[in-house]
Amino acid sequence: MKTTHTLAALVIGVGLSAAPALAWNEGGGEQDEALHMTPNHENGIEVYEVCSACHLPEGWGQSDGTFPQLAGQHRKVLIKQLADIRALNRDNPTMYPFALPSEIGGPQSIADVAEYISRLPMNPEPGLGPWEEGTPEYEKGKALYDKNCPQCHGKNGEGDGDKYFPRIQGQHYKYILRQFEWIRDGKRRNANPDMVKQISEFSDDDMKQVMNYVSRQKPPKEKLAPSADWLNPDFK
Repeated sequence: MKTTHTLAALVIGVGLSAAPALAWNEGGGEQDEALHMTPNHENGIEVYEVCSACHLPEGWGQSDGTFPQLAGQHRKVLIKQLADIRALNRDNPTMYPFALPSEIGGPQSIADVAEYISRLPMNPEPGLGPWEEGTPEYEKGKALYDKNCPQCHGKNGEGDGDKYFPRIQGQHYKYILRQFEWIRDGKRRNANPDMVKQISEFSDDDMKQVMNYVSRQKPPKEKLAPSADWLNPDFK
């Protein structure tokens, strides 16, 4: 096994870009190589040990938003985000040194760890936003979501792996709120420009309310761990 290191966040979504339209997912390089490789489960476990110090052995991250939940994320989304970080298309200076080929391996390792993470069961009790269903803030967030988000992220935040749209249901509120703010304010560089345009007029309150709603969208039962006490047997 590789030595465990602190690793920063890898995912959610389509980050913001100053690049030309369509440049957010032109592919090429390690992304394309990894997409066409057959994953190796045992190497996926070994590579994920590097990730587990921050994202936890279960892939659940931290409910305070320091690190996102990775478990259950679409394989193609994970490959894209990791390849983008390695290629410096997405800024993540904390993660970058530990995502390098010298640390975790080449495109095969990207394919292996992405497949492994995508199959981990999700946390049934993620960090939630402050407003429960039925409150005015929840209802406004739902209305904002229904107007702006389903065309990419799906009716229930399930995303679309084939189109590289991430699963956002069940993500920690504080993490996804920070990422949404960075997308809106230009602090992420691997964005889908369609998303940038869609959310450019969101106020801070709009942002908090829609991300509160997203945090409360439930993944399907088959994607969830049986309880919040579940432990990853690969790391016992």
